[in-house]
Amino acid sequence: MNQPIASVFDLSPNEKLQLVEDLWDDLAASQEEVPIHDWQKEELARRKENLTKHPASGLSWEETQQKIRARYGR
Repeated sequence: MNQPIASVFDLSPNEKLQLVEDLWDDLAASQEEVPIHDWQKEELARRKENLTKHPASGLSWEETQQKIRARYGR
């Protein structure tokens, strides 16, 4: 049986990642309970409008992945 952990900071890196994934999955399962601020809604609307007006300004998923990998070396 696992020993109790005094703090999440005592977890190994793999255990911390698993905890983050579990928390994220739990939040995703109850999206309606996660507050969305007005400024976030406004920013999403602004971005959607910009993409609608300028569809070529967006990046494909492949382009996005390439940019991330180039920036972070993965």
